[in-house]
Amino acid sequence: MPLPTLASIIKFPTITLSVAIALLLCQASAYGQLNDSERAMVAFIDASNAAAEAELIESVNINSGTMNFAGVRAVADHMMPMFEAIGFDARWEDGAAFGRAGHLAAELRGEGSGPKILLIGHLDTVFEPSSPFQEFERLDADRGAGPGVTDMKGGNFIMIQALRALNEVGVLQDTDITVVITGDEELSGDPLSLSKKAITNAAEYADIAIGFEDGDGNAATANISRRGASGWTLMVKGTPAHSSQVFREDIGPGAIYETARILLLFLENLQQEENLTFNPGRIIGGTDITHNLESSSGTAFGKDNVVAENALVTGDLRAMSLEQLERARTTMREIVAANFPHTSAEILFDDGYPPLAPTDGNRELLQVYSQASADLGFGTVAPVNPRLAGAADVSFTSGLVDMAIDGLGLSGTGGHTVDEVARMSAFPSQSKRAALLLYRLQNN
Repeated sequence: MPLPTLASIIKFPTITLSVAIALLLCQASAYGQLNDSERAMVAFIDASNAAAEAELIESVNINSGTMNFAGVRAVADHMMPMFEAIGFDARWEDGAAFGRAGHLAAELRGEGSGPKILLIGHLDTVFEPSSPFQEFERLDADRGAGPGVTDMKGGNFIMIQALRALNEVGVLQDTDITVVITGDEELSGDPLSLSKKAITNAAEYADIAIGFEDGDGNAATANISRRGASGWTLMVKGTPAHSSQVFREDIGPGAIYETARILLLFLENLQQEENLTFNPGRIIGGTDITHNLESSSGTAFGKDNVVAENALVTGDLRAMSLEQLERARTTMREIVAANFPHTSAEILFDDGYPPLAPTDGNRELLQVYSQASADLGFGTVAPVNPRLAGAADVSFTSGLVDMAIDGLGLSGTGGHTVDEVARMSAFPSQSKRAALLLYRLQNN
């Protein structure tokens, strides 16, 4: 950002001379922490922000709901030349093997001595072609609404702008950077081992992973941890009988009572675990039940005068670490195994998204980012409360890189709804912070 002149500030009658001088001193003090290359990157981002914003809006206006394969590919085609223009080898990785469109991957293998860095984004949004929310709309000087503008096309272009800034000052070609921008973050393909293979392979090669999701929407925070998101299915059997015989020694309470007892014990035994949540999202019970996993629906037939024979519950389980996740699963298995007489139960778990634990390396990476932010005059950056952050693709780097951070994208509100609004004024400031982070990781 070019320093304002004193004359340009005090021409406004609402600003006193003393306030103007204070503003200048504050700005100069902040920018005094930057070296010549960093100042040049800041100037480049300011000069190119309008053009980059236009590119972002063009991307937002391309529908890329996860299941709109052509749209997801179109967003990738829009971005690949941008990577190629600054020296990356960019390619499309087809997703047929896991039932999705695919991913954009780009690589630059410089010969510098800095760390190997993985940058992560995603092409898809939650808004399919049937959604009424299809185009960007400028609301005012600060805000713009659009499908995926924060989650996370804004982050994709913050990434691009940061890389362009490094290229502008001649240091990009010395870096070793891998970019993976997935096409199925909002609705992952199956199996996850193939869906996330591009990320895990890149993470095995990299030292540092940086995600450009929008985090909690607050530019003063970033993610150094994310809780994992996995699922569970509880299946319970009871002994069918006339309702007048319920609780009899040879009949028992039936499937629905046994299910209720198990769920209550989950609550009593696990709710004290910090940052652990376990939510039953769907329950079906009766004499005969059906369950359709693909449509998240089911049916139940039963009569009030019949003891229920079957019940099923599905839910999710979110934990801060693999150790916490396994403790919770062990407790749930033990509860499920101790059945009431004449009932039986089984619980199955799926792995889903792994947790990203708040390691010392992640904290160190946040400190580098926070210092860059402070040196730019934007204030320090604190870690997000993990209860305020969902799962994201960066979690698949857990245990594979020395450092990881996420939430460096475009802040805003209303993500995953037709009220998704970005704070467009944060686009250049977030780009500058990301550029300085990459520069300092390479040169310090």
